[in-house]
Amino acid sequence: MKIKAVSVAGILVLAALANAQEKSSTTTPPPKVLVITREFVKPGRTGTTHEKSESAFVQAMSSAKWPTHYLAVDSITGKPRSLFFTGFDNFEAWEKDALATQKNSALSAALEKAGYADGDLLSEVDGATFAYREDFSLRPNADIPHMRYFEISRFQVKPGHDKEFEKLVKMVMAAYEKIPDVQWACYQAAYGSRDGTYLFFSPHKSAVELDHLFAQNKQFDAAMGEDGMKQLGELMSASVQESETNLFAFNPRMSYVSDEWIKADAEFWTTKSAIATTHKKKTTTEAAKQ
Repeated sequence: MKIKAVSVAGILVLAALANAQEKSSTTTPPPKVLVITREFVKPGRTGTTHEKSESAFVQAMSSAKWPTHYLAVDSITGKPRSLFFTGFDNFEAWEKDALATQKNSALSAALEKAGYADGDLLSEVDGATFAYREDFSLRPNADIPHMRYFEISRFQVKPGHDKEFEKLVKMVMAAYEKIPDVQWACYQAAYGSRDGTYLFFSPHKSAVELDHLFAQNKQFDAAMGEDGMKQLGELMSASVQESETNLFAFNPRMSYVSDEWIKADAEFWTTKSAIATTHKKKTTTEAAKQ
């Protein structure tokens, strides 16, 4: 959700990630719990260098045939960083996955080794967990396997001003209900991020859709009306401490996605295994030489 001082520039979309991939259709609802890991990459270590390092994680998960998947995206704007999204049906499912990983000694060892090597490329790593806010979401289902970008907006709500922010979101939702092809899902910080942090995600197939989003501003202004826009600006000023929007590109080479996603768009997602396969062949060849 991207709000200007006196007008709204567009609200963002999220859809299914990670475990939601296991649904029968590629158009799926958002996961209830979203775990986000951020890796801030050192200058000059992005691109192929980081992808090769991340391939070790993908190979470890693939070798273990691990049922939990994740999606990786790289920043186009803002600090150089990669985000990794893993979704769960609930917090219990998150716990079960963590415990199962710990009990699998081979997988744990492989992930630890991969993490040690990857750490040399990073300046910082952090993680947070977010809970899905269905009441702040509009038409949230989307066909993520065929998307290529995420536009992600972060809102930091002022302490004690959640009611004003809720009213702001509801007003925007009501206006966009009159505009087709607009959808979004909202997540609220549960652990690892500041209280009052809300995330809005928007998947896009191409940059053409970004042009379309900005073209919808006039439709939004018309739906809100002059009085509505004035009230929206007042609520924004009263409730939001800061906000930021950035664009990220899907990276299939660093993602560990389900067979359903690969079948949905094999040309794009099969490239995710290219580096992992090369890594595996290299390891096998080196072992044979020894």
